[in-house]
Amino acid sequence: MNVHIIRGKNQIGGNIIEISTDKTKILLDAGLELDGENELPDIKGFFDFAGYDAVFVSHYHSDHLGLVYHAHKDIPVYMGEGCYNIISASDRYKNQKTITPTGFLRHKQKIVVGDITVTPFLCDHSAFDSYMILCEAGGESVLYTGDFRSNGRKTFDMLMNSLPKKVDKLICEGTTLSRNGYIPQTETALEEKAVKLFSEHKGPVFVLQSSMNIDRIVTMYRAAKRTGRVFLEDAYMAEITTAAGEHIPNPKFGDVYAFITNPSKYEFLGKYQRKIGKDRISKMRFVMCVRTTMLNYLKSLSEKMNFKDGILIYSFWSGYRENDDMKEFLSECEKMGLFIETLHTSGHADENTIRRLIERVKPTVIIPVHTENAQRFEEIASDIIVEE
Repeated sequence: MNVHIIRGKNQIGGNIIEISTDKTKILLDAGLELDGENELPDIKGFFDFAGYDAVFVSHYHSDHLGLVYHAHKDIPVYMGEGCYNIISASDRYKNQKTITPTGFLRHKQKIVVGDITVTPFLCDHSAFDSYMILCEAGGESVLYTGDFRSNGRKTFDMLMNSLPKKVDKLICEGTTLSRNGYIPQTETALEEKAVKLFSEHKGPVFVLQSSMNIDRIVTMYRAAKRTGRVFLEDAYMAEITTAAGEHIPNPKFGDVYAFITNPSKYEFLGKYQRKIGKDRISKMRFVMCVRTTMLNYLKSLSEKMNFKDGILIYSFWSGYRENDDMKEFLSECEKMGLFIETLHTSGHADENTIRRLIERVKPTVIIPVHTENAQRFEEIASDIIVEE
């Protein structure tokens, strides 16, 4: 098998990885650059005609999925069913075209495309229903990690025990390798810290986080439940959590309510029995999930209730604090009397987790992607060939 990293080396995001034999050619992920793109990249046979036999999507983050929206309609697309449910719910809410998959990835269920056998392995990441992808052909094996971690709510040992004990090539993400000595907190540890903060502050609790970070939603919901607060999701998040499955906190739960900040989206709110408006919210002890676009809504809510001793949990990558809209949002929240506390952990593997993976699958060659410190792999695995 030939491995061609079309994009993804020496950068974070925008992964496009080609795997081919003499008979078959597939893509693993087709993502947008993190800063977006003004025009489509030059990938012959992906946009203009069906020159690939399939594209396999590891997870729904746009830096892995974004270009698939523009793929030629005759190229088969495979992704996790949970992944599809979430992106289709998001696209429906935003009134935009979605992706129609040919089939779904399921843990350890093989998919044969030409002479390449593809096996997905469910892994932990900040995106729900994420997969590592194993490709086998002609007696060779290539494992692509996608994005993964060991500090979430899935058991890392289960993944390790599922993976092969030997692969020829490992295409491995190394997002955190630029962070010297980085040791991630677990979602369980975040929950304990959230419980402490929610208990210490008697005022309202707001959580600024991604609506698609399902693990984080579960963490904040559990902390809300343990401290006697109801959990509030806007209609967009409610669509996402409902699509993710019945075990994910959503407005069908007895202590979860949906609300809207944009009246034009009432059609989405209307289908939920457990919905709530500002008047009732102002009289309750709650944890409300918010986004930077909700600033005017929060200002309006602050006129109905006292934000004294309230708190805003910042639960994003620290780099987003430099964005102008984020700076304005955080500044205005402080003016309304909210304390700002950071409570976050990465969706990406730390160095020790990467070492454990390498020890498990014993690759002959490592191909670093999704990293700005590829040379660190040479130190982590000094006895293994690391392709530049």
